[in-house]
This record gives sequence, structure tokens and C-alpha cells, in this order.
Amino acid sequence: MKAMILAAGRGERMRPLTDSIPKPLLEVHGKPIIVWMIERLASAGFVELVINHAHLGHLMEAALGDGARYGVAIRYSSEGDALETAGGIAKALPLLGSAPFLVVNGDILCDVDFARLRRHSLGANLAHIVLVPNPAQHPGGDFALAGGLARSDGAPKWTFAGIGVYAPALFRSVASGQKAQLAPLLHAAMDSARVSAEIHRGQWADVGTPERLAELKAKWGRSNIS
Repeated sequence: MKAMILAAGRGERMRPLTDSIPKPLLEVHGKPIIVWMIERLASAGFVELVINHAHLGHLMEAALGDGARYGVAIRYSSEGDALETAGGIAKALPLLGSAPFLVVNGDILCDVDFARLRRHSLGANLAHIVLVPNPAQHPGGDFALAGGLARSDGAPKWTFAGIGVYAPALFRSVASGQKAQLAPLLHAAMDSARVSAEIHRGQWADVGTPERLAELKAKWGRSNIS
């Protein structure tokens, strides 16, 4: 299974830190956020990675190179103007192939078992997503879970972790180069009962603001994310 790291966001909420560096290259404990993720994926058996980029994307490629130093092969999907989540994935489909693939946000840190996700079979489903308990900045959650399936309605709702295994067919309605969000595609697939889900109760953090980045540095040790 291939994996894609979403790294094309402008990081508006992280400004001014992201005025001169892409958000995934911001460091935690002396290492860029995205490198923590690359190393975790590599240790889980992922060897082929795709990374999309837009804002200051040349710095991303210069920092990470071809991935050889991390034991992986990295290919890049350059967007120019960011295409949002589903649009970025759709543009990268030629690099991802015809089999299901893993997608992770480039601004999260976690101890999710990616080796198990790499072995996950979608069967007839279009997606399998990871949910987490609602953090303070997102108390309302995103999706409910019933009988192993994610639902748009129902309670309680959990927060989407920015981690999922997807079938290429989920993105068939998105043209290459078109801006599109992921949530509407997931909602439509949920209406057809074709999105499974799991709850991760371990370490997870969305590094979305300077305050959360500072809090993460203060509270998390290297063992939490390595």
C-alpha cells in the first residue's frame, strides 16, 4: 500500500511562522513534523510515499529529497494553488495507483498503528477513517460511529483524525486540478454505508496554531511521537 501525506495547506492560522516555511516543516523536539510522520510510516512498512505541496513547496522538496535517508521513496505532487484535500488527492491519483492507499495530514503527530492500517482491506467500502476523542478546539466532533460504520448523523460524534484508507473510486467525481473538499465525498459514501471507521484513543495532536504547537512542545516528549 502507498501512502500520501497532505502538505499543501497555506497554514494561515500558523502565521507568521508559516510565512517563510511550510507548516509541516515546523519542528517539534528538533525534527520537522512531517519527518516524524515519514519515519512512523517507514517503520510501519510503507516504502512509497506521495507528498503534495503548494505554498513554498520547493522548500519541502529541498528538505526531504527523494526520501532515501528515511528508507522510503518520495514522489511529489505540485499544485501551485492548493486544491484542498480531495482535490489534492485526486490530482495525485496517477502517482498513487489503482489500489487503496493511506492518506494522512501533514500537520498531525500521533501513535496510530499504521502497520495495521497498511494491512486493512476495504472490501466493498470506499474508505476507512480514524476518529479520535474530541479535542478542546473541536468539541462538536465530525462523525458518529455505529456498527463499525461512520455516519454523518447520530451521537456521540468523534473528531476525524486526518487519517484514512481510501479507494481511488471515492474521488471519481473530482477532475484533476479541480478544487474539492474531502468531507462531501465522505458524507456521500456514508449515506451508502460504505465508510468504515475506528476510534484511536492514544496520542494524537493537530498542530494547527502557534499556541497548540507550543503546548505540544511543552507536554509531549519524544517518546510520545517516535
